[in-house]
Amino acid sequence: MILSPRLQVKHCLPDWLRHKIATLEMTKKKPPRKRLNDKREMALPSKSDRSRRTGVVSWLFRGLVVVGTAGVVWWAIRDKPGNAVPTSITVNSKTVNSKTAESKVDLGKGADDRNAKPRVEDDTFQPTIANSFVPADEAPEGMVWIPGGEFSMGCADPTGLPAGGPDAMRDARPIHRVYVDGFWMDKTEVTNEQFEKFVKDTGYETVAEQVPRAEDFPGAPVENLVAGSVVFTPPSGAVPLDNHFQWWAYVKGANWRHPTGPDSNLDGREKYPVVQIAYKDAQAYARWAGKRLPTEAEWEFAARGGLAGQVYAWGNEFRPAGKWAANTFQGQFPIRDLAEDRFAGIAPTAQFTPNPYGLYDLGGNVWEWCADWYRADYYQQLSTSDGVVRNPPGPKDFWDPAEPGEPKRVHRGGSFLCTDQYCTRYMIGTRGKGEQSTGSNHVGFRCVMPVK
Repeated sequence: MILSPRLQVKHCLPDWLRHKIATLEMTKKKPPRKRLNDKREMALPSKSDRSRRTGVVSWLFRGLVVVGTAGVVWWAIRDKPGNAVPTSITVNSKTVNSKTAESKVDLGKGADDRNAKPRVEDDTFQPTIANSFVPADEAPEGMVWIPGGEFSMGCADPTGLPAGGPDAMRDARPIHRVYVDGFWMDKTEVTNEQFEKFVKDTGYETVAEQVPRAEDFPGAPVENLVAGSVVFTPPSGAVPLDNHFQWWAYVKGANWRHPTGPDSNLDGREKYPVVQIAYKDAQAYARWAGKRLPTEAEWEFAARGGLAGQVYAWGNEFRPAGKWAANTFQGQFPIRDLAEDRFAGIAPTAQFTPNPYGLYDLGGNVWEWCADWYRADYYQQLSTSDGVVRNPPGPKDFWDPAEPGEPKRVHRGGSFLCTDQYCTRYMIGTRGKGEQSTGSNHVGFRCVMPVK
């Protein structure tokens, strides 16, 4: 999460504000476990007690053997050929078989989900049922067809997985069934050269290029009202990971033409994703291109590629066959990215294998704006609906318990800064968020287009 420019411009990160936000985001530490090896705090059992307990344990073990044997028999007969659910589709000349991804994923529930009333178990994925319709028209340039259909949306608790990270992702549960219509989607994020064509054609000026108005920031010192944006600024040494101000800074002159500040430019970066884009900037480009931003449900359906329950857009292993599948952060975060995936920082688009629908960079590299407002409890609201939720447009308002008054939109896909040390939202069902007037050098977007 990044502090919005509204707060940064007004206060320039004074100590009291740093402390306030850090306190809001700091994870509560568990109380220390009580030591049991202190003879003063525990009484040793008598010989007769030990004898009785040994007998009980013996009978329990025998019971477990019987139950375990029955379980093995049940497991052997449960997947008879007559009960299989074949789910294969052909899209964009590629056959997608989701059999391997249809097994139910059970990684545990978050405590906040106990009162939800989902239509299915909140940690269970069901098969994706893709539409068969494929438009006869030729695909728009740079786009692929996403068939739409019914799927399980959300993310199981990843904390027990290798590279699962420390976050239980409670805002991505309960897992629930959603239907979306088919649509065209950009293969990659919008690039610098594409955005430059838009600016030349329209004369558009992004939020980061505009000098903040005093009436929008009452009480802010005049010297703080400067055009700029948020930039990742790694510290020189190890820092606690409970205060993101230690690696983010508001930089004067940072914008899409100068992603990390006035000394940077776009030379040789024509195919890189455009960044330092606020929500309204992405909307403006989409309107000019005759497109729109995807809803969160559309984005996730497309990212899953017709499969169900995959952890990543590329499968269930973070590094399949030992190879990097996305541009993420290697090394000690946030000090230095070791570039083991070939890229230190942002990468050009389409450098890794696409998903089954032909989409690139759905995990890592840069976050992508979605059309929806962000509400931490939105999935719990949807899960109480009867039946499958059709084409959800997102909640009617916003709510982030960490910053309740900040208007935030959904981010998806994670970025080059994601790492299992801090943020693992390169996982396919996880959710990000961003204040809608905030750009940064790790947030971009891609567009969709309905069938004409």
